[in-house]
Amino acid sequence: MSDGAIFIFRRDLRIDDNPGLRAAAETGTVLPVFLVDDPYSSPEGRAGAWWLPRSLESLRGALRQRHSDLFILEGDPAEALIRAAQTTGLTRVFRNRSYDPGSEAFDGRMEEALRPAGLEVRAFPGDLIYEPWRPSTKQGNPYQVFTPFWRHCERELEPAPACDAAHTGWRLPEKRPSSAEPGATGDPGAPSEYWTPGERGAQARVDTLLDDVLAVYAEDRDRPDRAGTSRLSPHLHFGEISPRRVRESVLDAMQGHAQKGVIRGAEAFLRELGWREFGYHLIYHFPHTAGKPLKEKYADFPWRRDKRALQAWKEGRTGVPIVDAGMRELLATGWMHNRLRMIVASFLVKDLLLPWQEGAAWFRDRLVDADPASNTLGWQWAAGCGADAAPYFRIFNPARQAERFDPDGRYVRRWLGGVEDYPSSPIVDHAAARDRALEAFNAIKG
Repeated sequence: MSDGAIFIFRRDLRIDDNPGLRAAAETGTVLPVFLVDDPYSSPEGRAGAWWLPRSLESLRGALRQRHSDLFILEGDPAEALIRAAQTTGLTRVFRNRSYDPGSEAFDGRMEEALRPAGLEVRAFPGDLIYEPWRPSTKQGNPYQVFTPFWRHCERELEPAPACDAAHTGWRLPEKRPSSAEPGATGDPGAPSEYWTPGERGAQARVDTLLDDVLAVYAEDRDRPDRAGTSRLSPHLHFGEISPRRVRESVLDAMQGHAQKGVIRGAEAFLRELGWREFGYHLIYHFPHTAGKPLKEKYADFPWRRDKRALQAWKEGRTGVPIVDAGMRELLATGWMHNRLRMIVASFLVKDLLLPWQEGAAWFRDRLVDADPASNTLGWQWAAGCGADAAPYFRIFNPARQAERFDPDGRYVRRWLGGVEDYPSSPIVDHAAARDRALEAFNAIKG
């Protein structure tokens, strides 16, 4: 056996600000690996399956520029690591922590399986600014409302700093395991014309945020007809850049500008990073919310079961233009503007009275940024059954949302222009659907 470490890449597919990789590099010898059959590494949906191999290829290229490589290992994760250790003679396994539901138990079982083989496992902070157990109320409980959560984080906790990229002096072990190829899927859910997976693509998005978006972010972030958002979410999801690095870059931009628009935009953007932190805080403390409502009184809510309506929603054929435009953007790009996510979610759970879990599952399949935490938080917010959720009587009027956030109709025209056989009327009358939803929610609001 020899000094050095195996480093496991998961959804932290980068070299910069990677605490576990940096620590492994300091041992002198590193075998970077990706475990294909680790459920907390591989995406659930088609859009994520499009992104992942391209991100792995980008990471492999970056590692090869450093005279290293990425070894993609198939099979049972623990057995694959043991075989790699036997081949290389390495005795340590380094990884960054995952905070998805079930990941802690999975990692514990894997560590137990590695220990008899003489392997030591070390874990490092994952892709959060504040690890989910750090914020707590005065009573020691998890937060369930965003504003006091974020106020506590900003005022009372020291944020985790970004660390520099691992030094370039590490070497590969002399003997190495065989590696699979990243593979690729031809699924058209996130075409390359919209995205550049990988660490360079992530940094390019940050550069655009700092140069062009921050100054208008506070005003334009709710306008899907404008380029007023960062589109960093898939890069954060796959860990191609860390929220710590993004936060520090935005703070630096604030200090370098006297322009009020930049300062306001930076403050608004940092708050959105806070919502991501809040989502992970919640799902860590309440892992059942990945599929069940946080508020137990909604567990037996009388959702409708209507396969045709659900399919029309998925395909963007509800006859409600702003809803259908959002769903078609999702199908075409693997992404949807956040304002549209709220609109289409409200339409599904309030107008159609269909289960929020159906919407969450479709988003997991079709979004390139389908974080379990953020996805769950968003859908339970729309359904009124989660933490800091919209009140049950808040039901978006799609027509008014379109008038307010797409006043010239440019967004709708972009995604519905040229659609053949578009429905001549909505599949549901909003006023009648609103009354139906209020009746159902009123019955259990106590």
